[in-house]
Amino acid sequence: MPEAEFEYDLVVIGSGPAGQRAAVQASKLGKRVCVVEKSPHVGGACTEVGTIPSKTFREAVRSLTRRSLMLSMHAIGARPVRPTMQALLSRVHSVVEREALVVHDQFDRNEIEVIRGLGSLDGPNRVSVDGVEGARHLTARFVLLATGSRAIMPGETREDAECVFTGDSILRAPRLPRTLLVIGAGVIGIEYASMFACAGVQVTVMDKFDRPLGFIDHEIVDELVHQMRRSQVTFRLGEEVAGADKERTAEGHTRVTVTTRSGKKLTAEMVLVSAGRTGNVESLNLGSVGLQADDRGRLHVDDRFRTSVPWIFAAGDLIGAPGLAATSYEQGRIAACEMFGVPHPGMSPHWPFGIYSVPELSSAGQTEEQLTKECVPYEIGIARYSESARGQIRGDDSGMMKLIFHRESRKLLGVHCIGSQATELVHIGQAVMALGGGLDYFLSTVFNYPTFAECYKVAALNCLNRLRAVDEAAK
Repeated sequence: MPEAEFEYDLVVIGSGPAGQRAAVQASKLGKRVCVVEKSPHVGGACTEVGTIPSKTFREAVRSLTRRSLMLSMHAIGARPVRPTMQALLSRVHSVVEREALVVHDQFDRNEIEVIRGLGSLDGPNRVSVDGVEGARHLTARFVLLATGSRAIMPGETREDAECVFTGDSILRAPRLPRTLLVIGAGVIGIEYASMFACAGVQVTVMDKFDRPLGFIDHEIVDELVHQMRRSQVTFRLGEEVAGADKERTAEGHTRVTVTTRSGKKLTAEMVLVSAGRTGNVESLNLGSVGLQADDRGRLHVDDRFRTSVPWIFAAGDLIGAPGLAATSYEQGRIAACEMFGVPHPGMSPHWPFGIYSVPELSSAGQTEEQLTKECVPYEIGIARYSESARGQIRGDDSGMMKLIFHRESRKLLGVHCIGSQATELVHIGQAVMALGGGLDYFLSTVFNYPTFAECYKVAALNCLNRLRAVDEAAK
């Protein structure tokens, strides 16, 4: 079909981070763009049930349970009141609504048409939309699939509006439970486990693996686990679910008893299942264009997010790891540039992970475990918040930063941080790695005082001392 005969240059199915950025980028290039979204609101799961709601919930929990507030109430003889789910969610709803409006306004400013309905592929360069106003058939030069993912319910487990939830539905829980069992110690499970523990819930985390967050530097994760245990979180690692039974107590409350394969029984008022995610591909009619997803609903793409069909691209959670909103934004932009011949260097290898647990942690670059496996010579530098003036001012004496430098070139290989503002601090190290900097930069630069950023200087000096000690021992 000649290019002039296409109704649109780009049709995007899904309005989450990948879809948003691709649509806006294409529009900036003067292209005719349409976004198909099945939800009444734009923004995708990121805005409705994922990133934005969970991070807002975290801030609500921290503000209502802040240690200084608790101490002040004890000082005047008042007993702290346990927060309610309604109080914690009041802020969440307003932020979600505002963020959806921001995305909607962005589409309007860039003259991007939004069609409400369920989009599917319908043969070469064709998309069908089953919408509230009836069926519609679109033609497009390119299509971006950005339909995101949803939580997996393993085995015979089923969601229950009273007591069994996933990361997509936990914020619809009717009340704040007294006890919560989290199945799965991945990012979402650990984030919510720490948040609910901070709100005074007795939390148990269960996972079939022996370590939570296995892709993060082990020392940083060990510190997180230690701090979560101080908040009365119990970890049951190396355990797998065999079955679950819902029952009602004599008082009329519901509870769930989970049996593990090793024979243990764990009972909680509510269960949060965080056992992975699968791509939303069922409604896309992939077979009509010769595409096929894997057993987790993921599409294979190249480094420019092209599928095996030349006019179809895919980005975001639909293509699997890393499944971050930040990387999805960039994937969508790169895909749009590739479609319309705009030069682009591709994805940077130095993107960060941010895990919004309590405390938060963030990581960019390589871990000690990776470098050891690859036989790369390195040295580390450690800075602890307890030795930082800003840490004392903030009341955070348990945070830490860890830098990893190449022993010979002294280049920065990785930055790993836990504690206040970790997800902000990591970007300094990310920039230094991307620009090829290392130990000498941190030793010679000056940071504002008092700030958490000073930890880079302290960690660099700590690494220098370690290097000198090894050199002196070798003489």
